[in-house]
Amino acid sequence: MKNEKTLVIIKPDGVQRSLIGEIIKRYERVGLKLIGLKMIIPTEEQATTHYYDVGGDEWIEEVGRKAAEAYEKKGEKSPYKTYSENGWAVLKANAKYLSSGPVVAMVWQGAGAIELVRKITGFTAPLLADVGTIRGDLTLDSFALADTDQRSVRNLIHASGTVEEAEKELKIWFKDEEILKYTHLQEKILYDVNLDGIKE
Repeated sequence: MKNEKTLVIIKPDGVQRSLIGEIIKRYERVGLKLIGLKMIIPTEEQATTHYYDVGGDEWIEEVGRKAAEAYEKKGEKSPYKTYSENGWAVLKANAKYLSSGPVVAMVWQGAGAIELVRKITGFTAPLLADVGTIRGDLTLDSFALADTDQRSVRNLIHASGTVEEAEKELKIWFKDEEILKYTHLQEKILYDVNLDGIKE
């Protein structure tokens, strides 16, 4: 469990707002270990693969259904005939956003890393994210504003949602040799059962 890995991507808006250090600090200070890091400009193809290969057709349908429901809640009709069409429109918008500039891709490791990173990151829509989370503290976008502008919500970060997602996503963004294996001194405090390595 202490070796669980998760992918985190600081999206183009996070990079452009000079929040890289602040975001890394939030994960680092809780005790997670950074074992992979790179800055790249993803192609739209890579960004599309990121969303589609992980979720597949089921993800497309579910995202499309949620988007259609969001239109209905506003008293509007979805401009797409099917959930699938709506889902693909969302995917394309997300891929365009993710590939619009440099991103910082990271691999974090630690006990419950996936759930912990999601908790620290905050809810997908920053306006609904709790104070104290990265999204709640550092940005103000909302689904309503994004819909008005017909774009993806700008929420600074992508973080894997499950172990299965993390395994698939890590392969898209990192080669095996880019993920480091090393001992971090804080692991002795976090995981050493008896703390018998402290005294001289």
